[in-house]
Amino acid sequence: MLRSHTCGEVRRAHRGQTVRLAGWLQRTRDLGGLLFLDLRDRYGLIQVVIDPGEQVELAARVRRINRESVITVTGVVRLRPPEMVNKEMGTGEVEISPAEITVLSECRELPIPFEEIVDASEELRLKYRYLELRRPYMQKHLEIRHLAATAVRRHLDSKGFWEVETPFLMKSTPEGARDFLVPSRLNRGRFYALPQSPQTYKQILMVAGIDRYFQIVRCFRDEDLRADRQPEFTQIDMELSFITEEDIFTIVEELVINLFKEAIGAEIKPDFPRMDYDDAISRYGTDKPDIRFGCELRNVTDIVSGCGFRVFDEAERAGGVVIALPFANVGLSRRQVDEVNAIARDCGLAGVVAGKWTEGALNAPLNKFLAEGKAAALQKILLGGEDGIVLFAAGDRRAVLGGMGKLRLKLGEHFGLPKAEGFLPLFVVDFPLFELDEAGRITSSHHPFTSPLEEDIALLNDEPLKVRSRAYDLVINGYETASGSIRIHRRELQERIFQKLGMGKEEAEAKFGFLLKAFEYGVPPHGGVAFGFDRLVMLMCGRDSIREVIPFPKTTSGLSKMDGSPTTVAQDTLEELGFKLVGRGKNGLRFEIEIPDPDKMEVKN
Repeated sequence: MLRSHTCGEVRRAHRGQTVRLAGWLQRTRDLGGLLFLDLRDRYGLIQVVIDPGEQVELAARVRRINRESVITVTGVVRLRPPEMVNKEMGTGEVEISPAEITVLSECRELPIPFEEIVDASEELRLKYRYLELRRPYMQKHLEIRHLAATAVRRHLDSKGFWEVETPFLMKSTPEGARDFLVPSRLNRGRFYALPQSPQTYKQILMVAGIDRYFQIVRCFRDEDLRADRQPEFTQIDMELSFITEEDIFTIVEELVINLFKEAIGAEIKPDFPRMDYDDAISRYGTDKPDIRFGCELRNVTDIVSGCGFRVFDEAERAGGVVIALPFANVGLSRRQVDEVNAIARDCGLAGVVAGKWTEGALNAPLNKFLAEGKAAALQKILLGGEDGIVLFAAGDRRAVLGGMGKLRLKLGEHFGLPKAEGFLPLFVVDFPLFELDEAGRITSSHHPFTSPLEEDIALLNDEPLKVRSRAYDLVINGYETASGSIRIHRRELQERIFQKLGMGKEEAEAKFGFLLKAFEYGVPPHGGVAFGFDRLVMLMCGRDSIREVIPFPKTTSGLSKMDGSPTTVAQDTLEELGFKLVGRGKNGLRFEIEIPDPDKMEVKN
């Protein structure tokens, strides 16, 4: 072995022992009389002390070693002087007096600074990700990720789940985002898709009688990226038979409580609250509300109706609403109101009207439009009788609620409003089954396998947008961390949903024939849930981007700066796959794909 101990395990009990340690030279401090080295590995950091007066040659060699070089240190463990003890370190009572130091690998000049506070662009940090991952806080993220995965497997195993792998090379199926496609060499002109989720396979496992399945699985979606999205990500995927929503909620709650306790020692209270979708949108402007602070939205259209204020009256005549966002005990200057309006425009709002209550009186131009008593009524309803600021926005209900929901979060940070400590989960339920896409076509709010509420099935033909689903989300501190539903398990209902989505019988058979066929052979009622594992770890680590907790993430444009992917591929490789380069256009290379006649294709066993 190159080492007898790790850097983090040496303690007072090792006093007088000769040890051999190996790791990275984090820094050297030359304090004249003594030379201090900090040696680091994954397990911790320890101090090495050289007396240049007694160890002249060793000190001279050490001064030439670059920071972050890999070295071994052989020496005797001794206690630090009492005044030099570092109680913040596990090894803070001891130090190493070295007899021998050997360089195993020299480090050249570092391209990014190796400080705890990183003064380097994210692009540079991703290019040198292996250096970034050496940072103690990044290794702590990976440790939490490991502990979380271990806790999930241990907990679900204790609840009777089997971990079952599903294919990465699968049939392309519409699930809400673009597929990543993989050409087949053996079947030229045909493609596999990388799974957006194991959705159809886990339902097939329920048909197969597996009963309780889970998997910590990689998923792939070709969609626009942001702080909490990546083209490849990890899910905790689960599916169960013979259950209802209540069973799922119990399983999810037990898992989350256990997971946060095992991974980071956080206590989460049981009995997660529930909120239906319409309530979440009305009160918070989003289906993933952050309930750690108040300032809930309020529809005040009825109160200000016909007041003569042009913006409000025009919105009401157009069938819109007036939404209020209150901030009790907060004041704004004229300049700050302008700043708030700039933030509001970034949130998709045309602007906001500010009302300021001071000593019970409304001090704002809006006051002259409100009938006697209405200003006081607004103060009581919105601010609980306290002084403060209320922001009003008017227009289309969905657009205004969405914009005000974003504004609530941004101004909550801007004003430094206190938030409840810890993690506050809640279930959001009763989502609509369908929604309209940008072209006005009906599409699934979750995915096409979600079961409608039994009492709403009668609305499918004439009022499909009023149909509620048996879908549910788990939201923690304003982040959607899990999503699931009770699935459709009857072929006739599944075909009816496909039809409502504009999918004819032939198309449904081509895309999902294997699933529909399975539904003819005895299907248990089933449902499941998928956790965004990266988001859970992000929350546990106190970060606001999943890139901080994924070992090798992509940029927002889907690039891997470290290895340079995606890259071009040699022409002979493309030709082997049935691709032929035919030219170069404004959008890049153009290819023809050889698609053989299906009737003449040789079937390879």
